[in-house]
Amino acid sequence: MKLLKKTAIFLISSFLLLGACTDLTENVYDTLTDATIDVNDPEIIGYMMGEAYAQFRFMYWGWNGYFDLMEECSDTYMTPKRIGIGWGDLYINMHKHSWNSTQGHIQSLWHYAYVGIGYTNKCLDVLPETGRNQAEMRFLRALNYYVLLDAFRNVPLETTQLVEEGYLPKQVSADSIFRFCVSELEAVKDDLGTEKYHGYPNRYAANMALAKLYLNYNAYFNKNDDSYYEKALAEVNEVIDEGGYTLAPNYLDNFKADISTSPEVIFALPLDKTNAAHNYLVNKCLVGAGAQAYGYTGGPWNGSCAVPQFIESYHPDDNRLKYTWTGGVQRYATKDAQGNTIPQSGADIPFGADDWAGQGVLNYSLRVHSIDNPGAYQQEGYRFVKSEIVAGDAGTYGNDVAFFRLADAMFIKAECLLRLGRDEQVAADLITEVRKRSFDDAAKAKRTVAELKGGSKYAYGHEEYTGEGYANWDPATLIKTHEGGDDIILGGLLDDLAWEFVGEHHRRQDLVRFKMTDGRNVFNGKSWFCKDATDETHWDYFPIPKSALDANITLEQNEGYEGRAH
Repeated sequence: MKLLKKTAIFLISSFLLLGACTDLTENVYDTLTDATIDVNDPEIIGYMMGEAYAQFRFMYWGWNGYFDLMEECSDTYMTPKRIGIGWGDLYINMHKHSWNSTQGHIQSLWHYAYVGIGYTNKCLDVLPETGRNQAEMRFLRALNYYVLLDAFRNVPLETTQLVEEGYLPKQVSADSIFRFCVSELEAVKDDLGTEKYHGYPNRYAANMALAKLYLNYNAYFNKNDDSYYEKALAEVNEVIDEGGYTLAPNYLDNFKADISTSPEVIFALPLDKTNAAHNYLVNKCLVGAGAQAYGYTGGPWNGSCAVPQFIESYHPDDNRLKYTWTGGVQRYATKDAQGNTIPQSGADIPFGADDWAGQGVLNYSLRVHSIDNPGAYQQEGYRFVKSEIVAGDAGTYGNDVAFFRLADAMFIKAECLLRLGRDEQVAADLITEVRKRSFDDAAKAKRTVAELKGGSKYAYGHEEYTGEGYANWDPATLIKTHEGGDDIILGGLLDDLAWEFVGEHHRRQDLVRFKMTDGRNVFNGKSWFCKDATDETHWDYFPIPKSALDANITLEQNEGYEGRAH
């Protein structure tokens, strides 16, 4: 969790192209203006570059940020209404795919992405046309636009802050955003270089961003063009063959508070508990008493949990299940002779609320009643603990984010080879290599070509209990349909993507990209928990936020959302 060397200061929003916002969660010093700051001063440029990086962190881990946007609408993770506690509301919309242009998640993403773009543009307006600093800002701007393309498709494209008063940004096509991102990333590769600095992009980070764009091209534009899989393959081959990255010996090395020493991480977002605290998962996921299982002294809020069907999809010997989720009886943390905290090593933690098992202890159940009817009781649902929970008051607040890592490059290569129909055994070997570190028995880690190309193990279908009462699992209240995953093309690979990358801003994008034999993608075409299948395709992207439409009359709402609440 090492901080970026370019320390951020907070500048007035007059620097920003789209400065209107709801909650910046920062201090804005209104004495700093274009008239009082020398933007040609290298130190000041360093401050502004630091702020551009900071905004990307805000975009990712701001409240209702990128993490939530990519995970809450997926088939792995959810935040149900907690009976007697709260939650629900906008998280229910995300789970059920019923959002509109007032959804907090999309407004947060749009705001922070464009604030970040404003800072990159401000820097690029005064930086030399070549060099490392210029390349960093162009990379970061392209990464923000990649996120916007993936979420919204048609968005304003602006490359300067030197505009006249009253100027309104113009919306462009998704294809224009795609081409811009590609051209910018290609242009900066050489200047970024190949050195590895924690928290800063290098050539291989640009390779990864390009690979992501190419991999998802057909999903973005409803095409069937294999040439983009070839392009993605070329980018990740450079990472794998020339980058010098290796898989971390232990899966959880990539999710510790400080991942600066992981040999697998290609591009990271550094956080710090004191100076850049963002990651709130420890509080969002755990029951209050559950903090004691990790020696955490804060007060968790009891919100998010796993979708039960996803937990049931894991191989019983896959250690990623216990690495990622905690379920069952929770135990106090203890300390060893050296004073190190040992999670889940002591006596059972007493807990009386919603005691479904009748044991008087905290016991996370696999089953969850529903997302909202009646909702979830206090002890329902396995909890996400993949991001290291640090003892004391730190929790997960200072945990770095592995935005790109080698395993992702290996999976992209495998997927491209399978989609292109060549070197398929190489694809299977790549997935097997990633899996080996998470199985005690290497033989059980092996994945075959047939398994990867076959159906998904996920028991898709609507599945919820509508009866009230934390101990009431009456079969008569169970609403259950059976869809399964046999009709998912490359369903086995889709499963492996979930087991490896759950909680890593992956799942929504993967579900949109993978298709079923009837032509629908999994994101729309499958039901899970309380989310139902649909033939509508506009859920692949989000509506332009109401706040943006209100601020800029030139913007047009995305197709499929016209006339909806905004």
